Amino acid sequence: MTFTYNDQNFKISRYPHSENKSLRAWSSADEHLLKYVEEEKLELKNIAIYNDLFGFLSCILDQHKPLNIIGYKSQEKALHINAKENGIKLDKNNLSNPLEALVDPISIAFIKIPKSMDLFKLYLNQLVEQLDDDAKVLCGFMTKYFSPQMLSIASEYFEVVEQSKAWKKSRILVLSKKKAYKAPSIKHTLALDEGETLEQYYGVFSAKNIDFASQFLIENLTIHEDENTILDLASGNGVLALIAKNKKEDSEIHLLDDSILAIESSKINLSTKENVHFHYDDTLNHFEDDFFDLVISNPPFHFENENNIEVALELFKGAYKSLKKGGRFAMVSSYHLNFKTHLERLFPQTKIVCSNQKFVIYDCFK
Repeated sequence: MTFTYNDQNFKISRYPHSENKSLRAWSSADEHLLKYVEEEKLELKNIAIYNDLFGFLSCILDQHKPLNIIGYKSQEKALHINAKENGIKLDKNNLSNPLEALVDPISIAFIKIPKSMDLFKLYLNQLVEQLDDDAKVLCGFMTKYFSPQMLSIASEYFEVVEQSKAWKKSRILVLSKKKAYKAPSIKHTLALDEGETLEQYYGVFSAKNIDFASQFLIENLTIHEDENTILDLASGNGVLALIAKNKKEDSEIHLLDDSILAIESSKINLSTKENVHFHYDDTLNHFEDDFFDLVISNPPFHFENENNIEVALELFKGAYKSLKKGGRFAMVSSYHLNFKTHLERLFPQTKIVCSNQKFVIYDCFK
């Protein structure tokens, strides 16, 4: 789709691609941020951009050489795709991630407020130390997703937290006069039944406890004697990989996740285990075909605030290709998603292993 800004046309597309024509690569909250800058005549220098999932703001503001905080491999790919489409040459020195210490001072920051309030806090926690004293942080969101937590978290880091008027069903939080505050920790600790604990950075899925779907899979997961090469797909904090490794200590374990925070969390949790490999990626394309004996997964069906199973369906295709003949794909999902229909189109044999009122576990064989 094309967006015009200052008489210049920008072509911005979604990656991953969606067949849903109602989904755009930007929202009115993104447009509102640009509108606010123009109305307030803000000087665009020393810019940082957060949670720009498809590179919309990054491409439009490229002439100002923004620092792009990249939290997802899919986000990084989308940025490169859209930069190339618009004739923009990206500077790798202007790419960072939410865990790296920022080096240069920041005068203005743009944040598309994420669904996860923990992730919002992580962003502010990283940002506040490098902000100029008179810096502004502009946080865009759609009004239907407003949460009072946005205000309370922002108030931990800033003396002044103002909210704009609504425009096209969006608003902006304007944060200024930073406080001398850093969160005492940016990690959660979760307890496992076996007495072990897990750590995960703020913003990683299921912060308070092991996700109920994952727990259901853990309770019913068996590892067969001939399943030696195992992938935890959409691995999150690595709990499924950890359980699989504990069940079969001599196995070769791989973890793959789109989120750098998830991968870095899983590195903490499996750092003492041998023959474990971590992959920060959103696809399985770099794996050889017929590589794994077993793929286990609690796949995503949300993309930020969107209910979207398209990402999961692409992961299913990748799982099929990467499995050896006769290999098994063991996955759990919410019952209402009815993934069985989609799985049966790929796998010669798909069966329900067990289910309850909320979740269902499938075994799919190549």
